[in-house]
Amino acid sequence: MNTISSPEARLFRQWAGVECEQLSILGANGSNRRYIRMAAGNKRCIAALNDDVRENEAFFYFSRQMLNRGFHVPELYAVSDDRRCYLQQDLGDTTLYNHLFVKRQNGSGFDSEAVALYKRALADLVDIQTRCRDLDFSHSYPRSDFDRQSLQWDFNYFKYFFLKLLYIPFDEQLLEDDFRRFQDYLLAGDCSSFLYRDFQTRNIMLSDGSLYYIDYQGARRGAPQYDAASLLYSSKAELPDAVRQELLRHYVDLYLSAHTARVGGSSSKKLFVNRFYAYAIARMMQAMGAYGYRGLYERKDYFSNSIPLAVANLRTVVESHWPDIDLPHLRSVFRAIIESQSKSSGSDFKTQDRLTVTVTSFSYKKGLPRDPSGNGGGFVFDCRALPNPGRYPEYRNLTGRDASVAAFLQKEESVARFLENAYSLVAQSVKKYTERRFSSLMVSFGCTGGQHRSVYCAEQMTAYLRRNFDCNVNLIHREQD
Repeated sequence: MNTISSPEARLFRQWAGVECEQLSILGANGSNRRYIRMAAGNKRCIAALNDDVRENEAFFYFSRQMLNRGFHVPELYAVSDDRRCYLQQDLGDTTLYNHLFVKRQNGSGFDSEAVALYKRALADLVDIQTRCRDLDFSHSYPRSDFDRQSLQWDFNYFKYFFLKLLYIPFDEQLLEDDFRRFQDYLLAGDCSSFLYRDFQTRNIMLSDGSLYYIDYQGARRGAPQYDAASLLYSSKAELPDAVRQELLRHYVDLYLSAHTARVGGSSSKKLFVNRFYAYAIARMMQAMGAYGYRGLYERKDYFSNSIPLAVANLRTVVESHWPDIDLPHLRSVFRAIIESQSKSSGSDFKTQDRLTVTVTSFSYKKGLPRDPSGNGGGFVFDCRALPNPGRYPEYRNLTGRDASVAAFLQKEESVARFLENAYSLVAQSVKKYTERRFSSLMVSFGCTGGQHRSVYCAEQMTAYLRRNFDCNVNLIHREQD
């Protein structure tokens, strides 16, 4: 990267008065935006680059308004003249998701501290929803309201990128009839709150003991239940249903009390909860569409690995919390998804019949990866004896997934020998595990920072296994993901 002429470097120089001295590229998961951490002396920020100017303008507007009202959102430092690059407050690397994931790895699970953090986030959500309901939503992008059109986009996402890619049978007309009935039910309630749109643990930062909120550029006017459902039914969070029920009761009491105090009137708690579960279903449909598109179509493992978790959440609502609305064909489609997952035959996301090999890259500084299967064992390969691209300035801000880093390592004979030995050891276990119908195997590659050597080796092992064996392979770059 030519930092001298790049837009983020120019904007940083304009804001800080000095040249950027430290730069690192951050992952963005499902977003098309690019994020870069920049620093010089005591000046630190996160640069964002996004060619969608209308989306940027929505973020700028909501940031200013929420900051003026005292909410914990990132401060906006500078915006480029073309509105495609901006600098914002650096809130660190710890999301609420990261924090809770580490707690689970350490055996703490959803203890009282985790529940308290969720309750703090829900209380902040209620405050945002009620105190920001009077904003000018003409600044929203792509629409001012989460309305029938918005719902139809999400339902189509689910239909075309989940149902069709996974060959789930459905009747097009009957499904569309249920979509219309479902939209009528969802929009019949109060839809005049501030709708964050993507309120989940990955968009909540833990910084200096406080919770901060990011990625609200999709905000618009809508029903409050949608955001609560986004948090409580987030697939990767894996909330136990008993905890989820406790948090839901906490949210409902807070919201109805705040809404009555601010707007007046009274609301039926039963109807409010019913619509919560309806919006939970709508949110899950949107999420499954995203997992299908990003995971099955774009072949990004992080998203395809989320599909079984989303189906587990769907099962919980369909079997235990179905709202008071008749959607016969949609419900039969949901049952087909759940049954198909349970039978584990046919579609890519049904993995129980085959061995699943989880390949992980990691940093030794942050400990060994946790085996979520509970089986223990597997392989841990130490890459720290291999040549380190991170020692060279031109590779320092890249990872083992970048072509130039891969080319550097491919030239090293020691790396080739290391991988050949790893292939041989892992292949022996994969063959035997498959014969004995074992369900899981862990293969991990560690290096100092979990950025170059371990990432490259994990990528190569994944490609090798997918070429040579009939097994499911999940790839996780722990420090990047």
